[in-house]
Amino acid sequence: MQMMIVDDEAHWVDNLSMTKPWHTLGIEHVHKAYSAHEALQMIDTHPIDIVISDIQMPEMTGIELIERIRIRDKKIKCILLSGYSEFEYAKKAIQFEAVDYLLKPPTDDELMGAVQKAIDQLNNEWELVSSLTRTQFTLRENLPHLRGRLLLGALQGQRIAAAEWERKLANYDLPFHTGDAALMLVRLEEEFGHYNNNDQTLIEYAIINMAEEIMGEFMEVWGVKEEHGYLVFLLQMKDRKGDIGKETMLEKLSIQLQSKVKQFLKGSLSIVITEWFTFPEQIYDRFRQASAYFRQIVGDEREFVMRVSDVETPAAQGPLDVLYTPPTFISLLESGQWDAAEEKILAVCAELDEKWSESWEHCMEAGFLITASFTNIAHRNKLTLTTLMGNDVEDLQSGEVFATISKLRKWSLSVLGKLKEGTSNEIKDIRSDYVKKIQDFTDKNLHLDVSLRVLADHVNLHPTHLSKIYKIETGEGISDYISRLRMDRACHKLVTTTKKVYEISMEIGYMDPAYFIKVFKRQFGVTPQEYRDQHK
Repeated sequence: MQMMIVDDEAHWVDNLSMTKPWHTLGIEHVHKAYSAHEALQMIDTHPIDIVISDIQMPEMTGIELIERIRIRDKKIKCILLSGYSEFEYAKKAIQFEAVDYLLKPPTDDELMGAVQKAIDQLNNEWELVSSLTRTQFTLRENLPHLRGRLLLGALQGQRIAAAEWERKLANYDLPFHTGDAALMLVRLEEEFGHYNNNDQTLIEYAIINMAEEIMGEFMEVWGVKEEHGYLVFLLQMKDRKGDIGKETMLEKLSIQLQSKVKQFLKGSLSIVITEWFTFPEQIYDRFRQASAYFRQIVGDEREFVMRVSDVETPAAQGPLDVLYTPPTFISLLESGQWDAAEEKILAVCAELDEKWSESWEHCMEAGFLITASFTNIAHRNKLTLTTLMGNDVEDLQSGEVFATISKLRKWSLSVLGKLKEGTSNEIKDIRSDYVKKIQDFTDKNLHLDVSLRVLADHVNLHPTHLSKIYKIETGEGISDYISRLRMDRACHKLVTTTKKVYEISMEIGYMDPAYFIKVFKRQFGVTPQEYRDQHK
């Protein structure tokens, strides 16, 4: 947990933060803020759990501070300290749900007890949020979606370890196990084409329910709609004795599903079913094989039930696997996962070496998709592939890139490196532009509110994101920069002008001259007037 102590009396903040055994309560870090504005900036950039604040502070009281904290984060626990025992303060503290209201100076027992009370409240709240009962309820509410994503991922080739399969099947309450299974692919024919998207979804849901009803007596049924529009069902036999073989039963039940959909939903289905295979190891290969059957059927054929045979596809006609297995190459580029994108290129070329070393078409297929992905990302980043590649573009234009697997590998890795460099440079330019905008705005508006939130709104970024960008680019925090700028400008005005100290205070953003003097002395060891006298 992280805590922050807020007070305009620096010695009080330093003393509380450094001399108390906060670690014994589980407090990992104690932040120090010497004003309410500084406290709000810290809350915008750090995961603060507990705030201990004085009530009487210049510019903003502790009561006003916790009121603003409540707007930002209702979970932060606040403890107020005051040198005065006034009913109105206590009433306000209760109104804004302060954990405790202590008179200064509190005893160690009072202070540690208040913090422990805040920690207990936080732990109770988060335990409720993360409780097993609530998690299980949320899981049940989202089970259809989670089950669908799990099956869809398997159909798309996502590799999941056997132990992980067992865990997910159990968590999602799916009665499937390693062993014999079959797939049934269902295509809705043209009678359903006139439905709009919402009605189409209802029809698909109805068909899934009908399949579960018809087949559920004999088989476990798990259905999902895949990306090409097929309804896909994973099927596993239940422990039933009977004279009908499972192949015959599956065909019989598929025909029955066709009939009932025709009767009640007034539309026709075409169905492809696979041979029985080992689940989950072979599910991707069997799905790919079954979907290929649909693509091979041409003409007016419809309303069929067809079984995929086990005839092996000739080697020269097989598809590439790694290239299309999620995460796809374009997805890796979009998310900036450069190392994973490099691994993808190497894996694709390894598959080409192993399975398609004699096939120019497969090498060209991989090359075209990789090139298209490069071009798309370059254009999104306002670059051109030609400018990015330099001399490498000549091999692409001549088709030499696709001549051999070795050339494709070398060229792809080279372009990936250049794309990464070009994108990184653009990101650096963007960060630099944000820093310039922030510094220009601060320079012109130092006498106004230049809090982190105001600056973030100025450049349309979240405060936390802006804070990180600024720190990466400049090496210092925004609040440190603003404090340094204010002190530098104060020193300059003290030496080069005859303005009063209170005037200079207002011009650099301190509404309370006494507070400005205190901050200045903490920084330089002398008051503003003493600094002016020393530099005459």
